[in-house]
Amino acid sequence: MRKIKVSGFGFRVSSLKFKVSGLKYKVCLRRICMFGSGLKFHSSFFILHSSLLILFLVSLGCRRYNTQQPESETESLERKQKEILMRVNRDLVEEEAKAIDAFAAQKGWQIQTSESGLRYMICQNGQGEKAATGKVAELAFTVSLLDGTVCYSSAQSGPKTFRLGKGGVEPGLEEGVLLMRVGDKARFIMPPHLAHGLLGDGDRIPRRAVILYDVELLGLK
Repeated sequence: MRKIKVSGFGFRVSSLKFKVSGLKYKVCLRRICMFGSGLKFHSSFFILHSSLLILFLVSLGCRRYNTQQPESETESLERKQKEILMRVNRDLVEEEAKAIDAFAAQKGWQIQTSESGLRYMICQNGQGEKAATGKVAELAFTVSLLDGTVCYSSAQSGPKTFRLGKGGVEPGLEEGVLLMRVGDKARFIMPPHLAHGLLGDGDRIPRRAVILYDVELLGLK
């Protein structure tokens, strides 16, 4: 606190810092005493004026807050549409999961589930090399729907080969093969998000189809 004399007047100046709506303000409160005349302003005078100043700064902060642009009708509609789509997609995924688990239980399969939602089981254990990213895998395979319809098989087209970690095949197939060794036979049940998605493959696999892969890892290069 400092005391300043100007033309017979004395000022005692103190500072008050505070925040309003995220803004920092510094308020100087002045106590003014008249020297020589024996007169002194009443403290309530200064309290009143200080209070008015603080109220002004609060209103300024509120005004600044209210100047933010409200959400437009278009943005609101887009947000609601996204929320609806997310909710519908979540419901569909849950229904697919129930259908897959019911199918596996009906078959009596001891299926495991990965974090991504891939259902898998190793039907026969091999003794060969473990699959790893970067290796080229060679597979004998059959792809079918849950109703038993065979879509593709290596008996028709020959073995499938692809480099692990480079894509080009169903995400669920790549994930499943990485669990295998050469000589293993395995079964994978893939929900649409790990297979051909909303639209299918445009050929034999329909839209939003759950597919069943029976595979044998023939070799790695």
